[in-house]
Amino acid sequence: MKVGVAGLGLIGGSLAKAYAKSGAVVYGYDGNRVVQDFAKLQGVLEGELNEDTVKECQLVLVALYPQVSIEFLKRIAPHVPKEALVMDCCGVKREICEAGFALAEEYGFTFVGGHPMAGTQYSGYANSKEDMFVGAPMVVVPRERDDILLLDRVKKLLTPAGFSHVTVTTAEHHDEMIAYTSQMCHVISNAYVKSPRAQMHKGYSAGSYLDLTRVAWLNEHMWTDLFLENRDFLLRELDEVIGHLQEYKEALEQGNGDRLCTLLAEGRICKEKVDAE
Repeated sequence: MKVGVAGLGLIGGSLAKAYAKSGAVVYGYDGNRVVQDFAKLQGVLEGELNEDTVKECQLVLVALYPQVSIEFLKRIAPHVPKEALVMDCCGVKREICEAGFALAEEYGFTFVGGHPMAGTQYSGYANSKEDMFVGAPMVVVPRERDDILLLDRVKKLLTPAGFSHVTVTTAEHHDEMIAYTSQMCHVISNAYVKSPRAQMHKGYSAGSYLDLTRVAWLNEHMWTDLFLENRDFLLRELDEVIGHLQEYKEALEQGNGDRLCTLLAEGRICKEKVDAE
């Protein structure tokens, strides 16, 4: 199999390494030529992903920032073979899928939106790993959700990455859920460490502090793009959590132990229900 990977950061670099380990021929592209050359020197890449080599690929994975991904797709689309599958790996899906489906229809290849659900708080090719996605879920956004043959093809092409299962959804539902399960976590963590007490935490912090602050260490440029593209759903989640925080604040201000205990019990019950699923 010949695979093209555009974007050799944490996600794209990990995908490139996984496919190279499986024996696939991998062509890669990155805006930083030094990264691209280093990946080739490591033996991960056979060569550059460009208008010529993409013609050999059965699978093209685009792991660039959302707007850069759209620009790349527009540039490469006329050269993608009709039998190829093109999949983006962006953290938001509505805009990239709209562009990808339109280009696929115009040029005759197949486009599917994708979101590998794994990563770390660190970014860049240096932190990428060939086993990053082993056992992780993969979210897939096809044009038609009931195209069984396409979904089977997608699963087979993704096999070298090691995903445990594939979740099929729409771009709209993906973005709605990701606003809560990912983007809100980054916003809260990032805001939490702005307390002056964060600089004095050593000796006073344990697992709960580490869990809550891990993703505060983020790539601000990438997350700014993701937040702005999904701001409608993210704003809704922010309003939700601010409303709940206000309830705790009011209970504390009033010294209302019964109300505070009720709020805490509600949260515990919600967590119990989630963990029981």
